[in-house]
Amino acid sequence: MKGGNSKASSRKGDGKLAVKKQTKKDKQAAKDPNKPKRPASAFFVFMEDFRKQYKEKHPKNKSVAAVGKAGGDKWKSLSEEEKAPFVEKAEKRKEEYTRNMEAYNRKLAGEDGDDESDKSKSEVNDEDDEDGSGEEEEDDD
Repeated sequence: MKGGNSKASSRKGDGKLAVKKQTKKDKQAAKDPNKPKRPASAFFVFMEDFRKQYKEKHPKNKSVAAVGKAGGDKWKSLSEEEKAPFVEKAEKRKEEYTRNMEAYNRKLAGEDGDDESDKSKSEVNDEDDEDGSGEEEEDDD
């Protein structure tokens, strides 16, 4: 009986339709390329400079993991005073990002309603000007 059941179960599996499950990524909306990118943290600001220095000292090293590990170790060993310039740069970038996001959100809010109404106004005005100009001349005479 076991042999018969395994054949039957394999037939059932073959007969089923493949159903693709919707993933979290599929549900997300497409990314807007005009949206400002999030600012780098203080650590990543530090890593920008550290990568340059590390590559100068170790030109033969091609490993990204080695650079990251060395950068992480160096960051952990820094004191708060040594980290301060990187933290300041990160805060400036965050403030700039906040301003850019506010402008981006205002632009999005403005585009949603204003573009359609501007188009309809211009189309209506164009039609009114053509039809209305003849009527106005007749009224003035």
